[in-house]
Amino acid sequence: MAASRAGRVVPSCCRWVLALGLALCSVPGAAASSSKGTCGCSSGRGSGEAAAAARRYSPEANAPSPAVGSATRKGPAAHSQMALIPTGMFTMGTDEPEIQQDGESPARRVHISQFYMDQYEVSNAEFEKFVNAAGYITEAEKFGDSFVFEGMLSEQVKTEIQQAVAAAPWWMPVKGANWRQPEGPDSNISKRMDHPVLHVSWNDAVAYCTWAGKRLPTEAEWEYSCRGGLENRLFPWGNKLQPKGQHYANTWQGEFPISNTGEDGYKGTAPVTAFPPNGYGLYNIVGNAWEWTSDWWAVHHSAGETHNPKGPSSGTDRVKKGGSYMCHKSYCYRYRCAARSQNTPDSSASNLGFRCAADSLPALQ
Repeated sequence: MAASRAGRVVPSCCRWVLALGLALCSVPGAAASSSKGTCGCSSGRGSGEAAAAARRYSPEANAPSPAVGSATRKGPAAHSQMALIPTGMFTMGTDEPEIQQDGESPARRVHISQFYMDQYEVSNAEFEKFVNAAGYITEAEKFGDSFVFEGMLSEQVKTEIQQAVAAAPWWMPVKGANWRQPEGPDSNISKRMDHPVLHVSWNDAVAYCTWAGKRLPTEAEWEYSCRGGLENRLFPWGNKLQPKGQHYANTWQGEFPISNTGEDGYKGTAPVTAFPPNGYGLYNIVGNAWEWTSDWWAVHHSAGETHNPKGPSSGTDRVKKGGSYMCHKSYCYRYRCAARSQNTPDSSASNLGFRCAADSLPALQ
């Protein structure tokens, strides 16, 4: 439980639903949603802690003390590697949008300056280093709940849930769900340390990136990186989802949300090193877990040429890109480079993670 902006106490899961204009319904009466779908759930809290997080979790504020030493900060593992993304120009967006309301159009020419991008999504192991070093507590942990896809929940947890999101009844508010317990209190990440960290809000991601001497990528940087040097292609590797029958990303196979056949080898998240990298050496840039960007959300864009755009100066939601293991063409066709979606900065869910960017390689921690 937590106070809303008006000071009235409401469950955090209800606050998110109110923020997006949706409604909670009892589980037995939950109805199906539209074909385009609500492909990312969240629990909006109405907080604005990004600036404070940037200060509190900066490398300077969290320099290891002699007592901590190398036990908690041994330096970056292989999953901290960054790829150099070269200066260039690309076509952002598309003139053939698949999901009109998401603001995928128009296609526009964008210049991007050289920067670095994490080759991998931030893993549970990397996030744990941050938590241990900085004493960080995620927003899902603070508020006591987060949204989890029904298909990943145990029967015991489901019996304790009385509500779901009316527009997407497979999303359930689960008490105790957080990055350590992705499916609630009876789950853990002991065998998923190399999987992407989940249930991290935009504010959580900013705190981690700041601590690591990095930042979140802009939406333009993210999409430029996603395309891997290719122009006007649907996916990071081309236009065919499965070239020569090979899976290149962790998405949903089967009938959503009823049956995931797991033909790609995974029914939930995959290790951050899974599947072939794109032309810039980035792994799982689409599918697996949604990834936060630094931009505020907007659906109207100028068709003019721009240089290093950073999005609107203000807003209520932040842009996320890449889709997740829950995305299927029939429902959430958002594992395309041009696809996009949004959540409030304090949102968290069992398919939402991030990776970091940097203007220069950060010092080893």
